[in-house]
Amino acid sequence: MGRSRRTIPEELLLLALDPATGTTAQPQSLDLGLAGAQLVELALAGRIAPDGDRIAVVLPRPTGDPTLDSALELLRRRGSPVRAVHWIGGPRLGLRQTYLTHLERCGMVHAVSSQMCGVLPTTRYQATDTAVSREIRARLDNAIRTGVPPDPRTAALAALAHAVGLGKHLYPGNEGRSSRSRLRDLIRHDPMGGLVAHAVMDVQNGVVAQPRRTAPGRGAGGRAAARSAAPQPLAGQARRGGMARAGAR
Repeated sequence: MGRSRRTIPEELLLLALDPATGTTAQPQSLDLGLAGAQLVELALAGRIAPDGDRIAVVLPRPTGDPTLDSALELLRRRGSPVRAVHWIGGPRLGLRQTYLTHLERCGMVHAVSSQMCGVLPTTRYQATDTAVSREIRARLDNAIRTGVPPDPRTAALAALAHAVGLGKHLYPGNEGRSSRSRLRDLIRHDPMGGLVAHAVMDVQNGVVAQPRRTAPGRGAGGRAAARSAAPQPLAGQARRGGMARAGAR
């Protein structure tokens, strides 16, 4: 993968940067979105593919992007397809900072040291190439305004922007309500982007413990029924306390 093209995680982060404050909007959900954006980028590069609600490695060859290749290697080591919600909900310590540092190294943002409350040191990031940010935003605006199905990259970016809650950041107030609605609707134009965006929202809503795949002999009751299906306890285990929530791994 050549580095002349920006990746979806980079574009998502640039969309989230507030030009006035130098901070990122929706920082907690943004971390989930960046993990999801890596999956979309790897899928577009032909390295992974959806397998139901799981992600399977189909080509373990490196892309040339160190951060993406690290994610690809972790997926390969799993040995079997992993549920998207478990991957996105897993620990991704420092992922946002990794991409901020990369964007700084590329000259697309610059770090500004300051103090929070006049005491705590903090770092803010200002976009240096505002033309890039405008181009990314223009692609979303064009897809929303025209209603023409966007290209897969723009559709996936829109899906992730909606999933992490950037709609109110990009299109604020009552006047932005219709644009936020159309941003949400763009989720249907890219299957992988839609899968990942729904997984991001599921993690935020705490829907990570129940598998969506049905057991043999059961009908496929749809997404809502799969979410409500509780796994059976192991033989010999007491049924005290109800089902424990599984960790998002």
